Amino acid sequence: MLALGTHLAYLAISIALTIWVAHTLSTNGLPFLVDSFHGNATLARSVNHLLVVGFYLVNLGYVTLTIRRGGYPANLTEAIEILSTRVGWVLLVLGALHLFNMYILNRWRRSAFYDREHAETELARRKTIRAEAGL
Repeated sequence: MLALGTHLAYLAISIALTIWVAHTLSTNGLPFLVDSFHGNATLARSVNHLLVVGFYLVNLGYVTLTIRRGGYPANLTEAIEILSTRVGWVLLVLGALHLFNMYILNRWRRSAFYDREHAETELARRKTIRAEAGL
């Protein structure tokens, strides 16, 4: 019975943490995505939603795959130790996924800014050439 309680507590805590982190990242990440997509809010919301779905799939898949990890507790102390180890791994996976997503999105954003600046510089250079040529 102690193993069942540990499993249920693990599922409840892990699912709640996954939902909370996904909601927080989605809400606070949307302005970043809008900026990354040159103000295209529709595209940013779509990408944001796809990231959240992927986040849920990976995290909930990890949670369900590791439910048997750590053995079965013989007493309450072991149950707490197993539960904290499992939840700790979930938190590490959540953090690693967040850092990976931020790394990829930041690279994308920097590339978009570079492309935008390069295009503006090229446009200004062409205007200068036309003005000098009297066109």
